[in-house]
Amino acid sequence: MPLHTDTLRTARLDLLPLRVEHAEEMAAVLADPELHTFTGGAPHTPESLRSRYERLVAGSPDPAVLWCNWVLRLREAPEDGGHGSDGGDAGPLVGTVQATVTAGTAEVAWVVGTRRQGRGFAGEAARALVARLGEEPGVRTVVAHVHPDHRASAAVAAAAGLTPTGIVHEGEVRWQRAVRA
Repeated sequence: MPLHTDTLRTARLDLLPLRVEHAEEMAAVLADPELHTFTGGAPHTPESLRSRYERLVAGSPDPAVLWCNWVLRLREAPEDGGHGSDGGDAGPLVGTVQATVTAGTAEVAWVVGTRRQGRGFAGEAARALVARLGEEPGVRTVVAHVHPDHRASAAVAAAAGLTPTGIVHEGEVRWQRAVRA
């Protein structure tokens, strides 16, 4: 199965391939301006996030680049009794992970909504993503770029087995891990 269409499972999360229909729920998850402290920008409206997701789901215009995007769905219903946009007993969406794969390198990123931070969801999802990338024959290296003051994101990178390189690109430290020689 192609990487970008895989559903990945962890102990508590389902990493679901991104769909345009996730935009409204994800706009609420990502609505806190604090999420942009280290990355810049501002929260998307549901409409602008829908447009962004339409572009991401369509895929990269460059055939040498693969865009892989997942939303993180808490597998169990939350303690507040709410349900996710998929209905049923599924819990809410709590964040995203992504990988951009090109020329043997997968650049990864993650975000968990403010309300669900501090519970290990980002690390759990990042470990699953890096493990899956390690199964891809064309991927040799996984990298992430982390703001030097973003300790929580550095902890996620470390949990996924990445180590800081000392290389700084656009104000962020490059973390990396070889997954194959």
